[in-house]
Amino acid sequence: MSRSKRTVVVLAWLLGSILAMVAGAEPLSVLRVQGSNTIGTSLIPALIQGLFQARGLEAVGIVPLPAVNEWRVQGRYPLGAEIEARIDAHGSATGFAALARGTADLAAASRPIHPVEEAELYGQANPALTGAEHVIGIDGLAVIVHPNNPLRSMDAAQLADVFAGTLTQWEQLGVPLGPIHLYARDNRSGTWETFRDLLLSPRGLNLSAAAARLESSEDLSAAVSHDPQAIGFIGLPYVRQSRALAVGDGEAQPLHPSTDTVATEDYLLSRRLYLYAPAGGASPWASALARFAQSDAGQRLVAEQGFVAQQIHPVNPQPSSLMPAGYLALARAGQRLTVNFRFAGSSASLDSKAMADLERLASYLRSHPRDSKRLVLVGFGDTKSDPDRAELLSRLRAMTVRRELARRGIVAQQVLALGAAMPVASNTYESGRARNRRVEVWLQ
Repeated sequence: MSRSKRTVVVLAWLLGSILAMVAGAEPLSVLRVQGSNTIGTSLIPALIQGLFQARGLEAVGIVPLPAVNEWRVQGRYPLGAEIEARIDAHGSATGFAALARGTADLAAASRPIHPVEEAELYGQANPALTGAEHVIGIDGLAVIVHPNNPLRSMDAAQLADVFAGTLTQWEQLGVPLGPIHLYARDNRSGTWETFRDLLLSPRGLNLSAAAARLESSEDLSAAVSHDPQAIGFIGLPYVRQSRALAVGDGEAQPLHPSTDTVATEDYLLSRRLYLYAPAGGASPWASALARFAQSDAGQRLVAEQGFVAQQIHPVNPQPSSLMPAGYLALARAGQRLTVNFRFAGSSASLDSKAMADLERLASYLRSHPRDSKRLVLVGFGDTKSDPDRAELLSRLRAMTVRRELARRGIVAQQVLALGAAMPVASNTYESGRARNRRVEVWLQ
């Protein structure tokens, strides 16, 4: 055993002795996480279990509590002292409320913090810039139907009309199944809020009162898989026996939710998964969990739980005659990396996830030195009244990524600016325009 490892073990024993004297027979509570049912059901307990094991604790286990969607993760130090973490997973909104009350050390959320919540918790500070916001993985909202439903894809506008109750019969979508049965998550769910904010609210629509509302992701998935007339939406790990549809949006071609389309956030209903710390700073265990969740070990657990990890790997896109000439050449001869850089507002300023992705990309390229010599950055933008302006902004965004990589010792060989070409979402709404403002990373 190395000297550093022996030091860690000795410190763990000493800490265990102290905890034993303080805690007595009862486990000492060291961490409280509240919020999202989507990630609190399995991912957060698995991450805490992994963190405890990495810290040298023994007999680490996840214990379900009597209340639905509540857990305790327990572990024991080598000298016998026990500690525990508590997880209450009743919806993203409940996590932010718990942070405001001071009854949680971290809020788990399957959607970004809302402006009202941000103002209450952080005042004028931006949690993405102060280190309070941590993106721990990516998910895709899968639109699910019964496995025998012959429908294969839907447009975003159709989806909005279905869930608003404007389209009520499967025959209106070309499927002879009769009335459409709607299933949706409850109002406290980040899954529901993401679906609402991406599809319903931009169109001025509300969810149909006929929709069945469920708190549990597992229950919703099971209900859809047993109802031939059903349609619902759920996080990617919960598709299970139901079947996911491809989703398109105007000019953007329908895409199925897959590891690659969600990792790049090209899939229309992709979303980020978050941990938020209090404004005054995270506790030592909360900070440790946020770091562990973004480590290689943590990201492996993200993938094991059915979500999409942020680790980078190359893919081989299918060339299409619809691609611009320069992009088509890349698709024919190159590989795309599963990372996209997106920007705050309509600016060329990288968002919080992009800054972390810069480090991931630089690390990946350092470990693949041959690849770093053939790096191409492809910039895109949303539709502008002046096509030249759209092209200029897409170039500026690609140059921003190029500059940040150069600061990390990585030189991009080429920049390709494609303006408003190849949208991945409709430019009619701001949520779509934000998704279109991106920089892709290619190896040529």
